[in-house]
Amino acid sequence: MREGSEQTTGASTGADLAVASIVVVNYGSSSLLERHLVPMARSMPGVAVYVVDNHSTPGEARRVSELSASEGWTPLLSAGNDGFGAGVNRGVTAARADGRTRFLVINPDAVVDATSVQVLLDAVDGSEPIVAAPVIQDGAGRLWSAGHVLDLDDGATHGRAWAQRHPEARVRRWLTGAVLMINEAAWVATGGFDDDYFLYWEDVDFSMRVEGAGGELVLVEAAKAVHDEGGTQGIGDPDVHAKSPLYYYYNIRNRMLLAQKLLDAETVRRWDASSVTAAREVLLRGGRRQLLKPWRPFRAAWRGWRDGRRIARRSRRA
Repeated sequence: MREGSEQTTGASTGADLAVASIVVVNYGSSSLLERHLVPMARSMPGVAVYVVDNHSTPGEARRVSELSASEGWTPLLSAGNDGFGAGVNRGVTAARADGRTRFLVINPDAVVDATSVQVLLDAVDGSEPIVAAPVIQDGAGRLWSAGHVLDLDDGATHGRAWAQRHPEARVRRWLTGAVLMINEAAWVATGGFDDDYFLYWEDVDFSMRVEGAGGELVLVEAAKAVHDEGGTQGIGDPDVHAKSPLYYYYNIRNRMLLAQKLLDAETVRRWDASSVTAAREVLLRGGRRQLLKPWRPFRAAWRGWRDGRRIARRSRRA
């Protein structure tokens, strides 16, 4: 299965759980690890778990160490916050050193059942580069992700429904890093995540490089997951969508970073020209209620726009 591929069957070929690993990047979310990762990992004996703690507080690092000791996980404690991509790379490197060849990257606020993990493992079973993702719902039971596309005309990201309504659009497919199954071949072909992004858009970049290396992105309809996004980005209420300043900054800035890294000079110029509109769209994802106290979101959005434009100018000079 190549461009536009989706798996819709639930047939299992029985890929061995002994080759599987779970990689979680933690930042101040040990309570979510207890809530989600503990029962999930216990339901899959034989799967190795690697928790990369991007240091937030000494107490959090201690709690990750205690949880890991009690559950038989491998804790990888960082001296500082190295970002999501660097954390994933560190976790996968440790898993590969232990002989694991299948890597389930999952957020602390996400959970996937054992049956779905098996289906995902089956989807990436093989020697060619394959990355697979489940259909993901949010904490309120609404569709959160069924694959995504990047519009090459303006740099906007959209879900599957938008792509179906715009079959003529020039797009590239990508799978969210919230829940992602990666095989060894895909990891070797790409070299892993690009840690220059620090947070957000590294999964878009990774997906594009997988396909650029001749690999395959697979949306596995039979696999299901839940991503309670409010656990790490909002305030825990699925009907209140306020985001953190880091969300605004890196989503706005990294749009231009990806263009500079992976796309041509004309695309960089075109995306830069629409950067104000793009920044506004990201800011409004947090809802209008946040605008009652606009200083933090506006400041983060402005900084992301400013640094994105600097990237575009450097790219044009180069």
